[in-house]
Amino acid sequence: MTDRVVGFDHVSLPMEQTDAMVAFYRALGFDVVENKAIVSVHVGNQMINFHRPDIWRTGFTLRAPAAVPPCGDICFEWQGSAERLHALLAGAGAEIEEGPVAREGGRRAPATSVYTRDPDGNLVEFLTY
Repeated sequence: MTDRVVGFDHVSLPMEQTDAMVAFYRALGFDVVENKAIVSVHVGNQMINFHRPDIWRTGFTLRAPAAVPPCGDICFEWQGSAERLHALLAGAGAEIEEGPVAREGGRRAPATSVYTRDPDGNLVEFLTY
């Protein structure tokens, strides 16, 4: 076994519109867990922790000090058809901002991306290999 970083566990972002963000990510099919200080959006074995406004505005220091909503650029891997992705996004009230467009993903392989925004304005990308 080699000592090394093997991947991401989670990322954290501040959020502004808690109720709208929870509804949006649930509508996209994510497992969303609400806690007092954060809302966790689970993505397979990883998660995004969205810090509630009353936490990040009141001196919480375990965060990037300049981060305020919208500051995220999130990319999810999509496994499915373009038609199903468009239907899922429409059901969540998300408008496609750009795409499909050719990209190269984390696998260093050609992919196609579709971009939208969540209720706080974070850029949300869905990448298909």
